[in-house]
Amino acid sequence: MTEEPKKLRFLTIEQAAEELNVSHSQIRALLKTGELRAIQIGGRGQWRIGRQDIEDYVTEAYRRTAERIAAGELIDEGEPDGE
Repeated sequence: MTEEPKKLRFLTIEQAAEELNVSHSQIRALLKTGELRAIQIGGRGQWRIGRQDIEDYVTEAYRRTAERIAAGELIDEGEPDGE
């Protein structure tokens, strides 16, 4: 029986950015606006984001998106193909 790797309770800004597939500056912006919860720890005030806070942010983002779709406010223009 193989053990699953232990998931960290808290993520750094860089780890959270990787988890959400965004830039670290986008994570900092979400922290600044309060859309994403985090704590500062240590003498240097390092940011740590709880895994549950990431999940809560994603859940809220899905809810907001569904509301915008229902209200007809969201138009799917697709993602650029990079061609």
